[in-house]
Amino acid sequence: MSRVCAVTGRRTRIGNKVKRRGLAKRDGGVGRRVTGRSKRTFKPNLQPVRILTPEGSVVTLRLSTKVIKRGVISLEKNGKVKSFPLVKAVRGRNRAFTKAQKKTG
Repeated sequence: MSRVCAVTGRRTRIGNKVKRRGLAKRDGGVGRRVTGRSKRTFKPNLQPVRILTPEGSVVTLRLSTKVIKRGVISLEKNGKVKSFPLVKAVRGRNRAFTKAQKKTG
């Protein structure tokens, strides 16, 4: 499974780690010099989240923490983009959850 957010599409990015030496000019030095660059990867913070959809089904998605904090999910279904609040599905025998499923189903 690739490391991609299901909502935003965030994925692993490639960048550089920059090595510097010297003392900054504001601190009385002659300035910082770049002595080397090496490749590195920036990975998104993805978490598997079980979500209760408006239809009442439970879906497991890999979401970035930015989406989880925002609390709103936009998913494409039948060619239409639908936004709904993020409601985490609980595991086990939860009465409120089973009641909600019986009402929708």
